[in-house]
Amino acid sequence: MQGSLRQWRRAATLMLAVGRAHPAPSPAAAAEDYEVLLMQRTRSSGFLPGAYVFPGGVLEAADSSTDWLPVFQPHHGPPSFGLPLSGQPRETYPDVALGLRPSSYSPIPDDVAFRICAIRETFEESGVLLLLPTGAKAPHLARAHAPPADLAAWRAKILEDPGQFLQLCQRLGCAPNIWALQEWSNWLTPFVRKGGRRFDTKFYICCLQSKPQIFLDMQEAINYEWICPTEAMKKFAHEEIWLPPPQFYEIRRLMNFASLLDLHKFCLDRISEGCERWLPITLKTLDSTLQLLPGDELYQEDKEFLEKNLSINKKTEEIMAKGRKFHRMVLHNRYFYSIHVTIQPKYKHIYPESFLGFKSHL
Repeated sequence: MQGSLRQWRRAATLMLAVGRAHPAPSPAAAAEDYEVLLMQRTRSSGFLPGAYVFPGGVLEAADSSTDWLPVFQPHHGPPSFGLPLSGQPRETYPDVALGLRPSSYSPIPDDVAFRICAIRETFEESGVLLLLPTGAKAPHLARAHAPPADLAAWRAKILEDPGQFLQLCQRLGCAPNIWALQEWSNWLTPFVRKGGRRFDTKFYICCLQSKPQIFLDMQEAINYEWICPTEAMKKFAHEEIWLPPPQFYEIRRLMNFASLLDLHKFCLDRISEGCERWLPITLKTLDSTLQLLPGDELYQEDKEFLEKNLSINKKTEEIMAKGRKFHRMVLHNRYFYSIHVTIQPKYKHIYPESFLGFKSHL
């Protein structure tokens, strides 16, 4: 048990959403009036090569350094830093919080450190700086700060030493705008193979007033798209972009919201609810792969499945026909996923609608 728990590295990712400035490129894309930022990972990456994902990365010790205290002091300080701290994830299976905090005695709580991580990693990959100047009040919708003139030099410093991000904030007279980030979800990488990379990733969402310019680092990210959720689904189906299952699920979940303001209001309405932590369990059938999520009738909260997959000598259609209580994704192939949800969400959240795939795959 302890060996498997250490496999998960703590990480944070940021879903940036911004209103679309121009008319929709197609009737289908008009389903939402906003776009989200997706970044393509390098094809040489050791984790999800070539995938389109939200910006983010691994939590570093520097993200919970006590040196952040004077940076935040003009805005908010310990213990809550002005956040409605929700503490541990709502679900406790599996317990992955053992010994993984970069600094167990830091006055910087996890809820702050994860947000600093998400903002830092977003800057490293995209050049987008989510900062709040000293003395400024947080706006209703967040604004990106202008990047420093010596952007490339600062990015190189921070990539080498994450603690340099604090130095950049001090130089600009700003604090990371942690108050613009709302908790959205928490995904654990499922078991794939012994020794494979696994992450405990907090997903945050931030709604922006206007679209910031993107400056790719060309090391972690080599391409990007501002794209509305419906259009992202179309591009995935046409094999123009590849989305890992969590990103696919979250984009389908965003399709519940037609407007940026509705999405932002939804986030604020559940601001102190926190989020569930999900470990997908893989069930291999004769013709596809199921990812079971908590609440599904086949999901098993058993430590045996921290490093094990399920398998069954039946076809997916037969499994689906006998079930009633679903919270699962079916991965038919690399570009064909379906989602089946018949359970009610918890903690004022929302689940994606059941989705059987595009006609071109059927």
